[in-house]
Amino acid sequence: MSDVRIQARLACGCLVGFREGVQGSPVTVILERKAEGCGMSIHLGGVPVFDHREALRPATRPVAPAQPDYEGEN
Repeated sequence: MSDVRIQARLACGCLVGFREGVQGSPVTVILERKAEGCGMSIHLGGVPVFDHREALRPATRPVAPAQPDYEGEN
């Protein structure tokens, strides 16, 4: 990323910033400042927000083929 600092405000009022990522994630989202009125206990100022990108990878296990003749109950 360049020297441009990008920030966004969440609906709860917390301020997040975006930094260059590490190990397979091109962007890291950091909770820059927790809002006074934020009720989210998982929002901690200065801590990276968990990246779910790893969980969105395609499954490594074989998936059962769809059954075209299946009829659900109506």
